[in-house]
Parts: sequence; structure tokens; C-alpha cells
Amino acid sequence: MPHVEIKCFTGRTDEQKKVCAEKISEVIADTLGCRISSVSVVIKDIDEENWKKEVWDKNIVPDRKFLFKEPGYTCDE
Repeated sequence: MPHVEIKCFTGRTDEQKKVCAEKISEVIADTLGCRISSVSVVIKDIDEENWKKEVWDKNIVPDRKFLFKEPGYTCDE
């Protein structure tokens, strides 16, 4: 506990992902009051042309009631 999944457009290096995962882990451990060793982070690359189908439609729209930070964009057609 807790596990975080980040989905982003392709193009980030493994080093960028490692730094992001470490920083996210630190914030989560501090904010939620858990050990940093309890935090896991996965970062998945999603091609931009697949974003609506793979992320917006499958994760953002169905889980909107659980979003504590809404995106500042829409994929509505």
C-alpha cells in the first residue's frame, strides 16, 4: 500500500521515470503517513493516438467520481 499507476505519452526516458517515481513515492509516504518502502509506482507509455481509447475512456471517465485532480482537457468529440 499504496500503489500508483501513471500513464503518459511516450517519449520519457527511463531516468525521467525513475526520478518521477522516487519523487511521487516521497510525497505519498509523507502525505499518507506510510513508509516509502510501502509505495510502488508503475509508469506506462501510451501512444498519443491511443490516449482517448486506452486512458480517457477506460480510466478517466469511469473513475471520474474518484478523481481528486481533474484533467484540464477533454476528449469529448
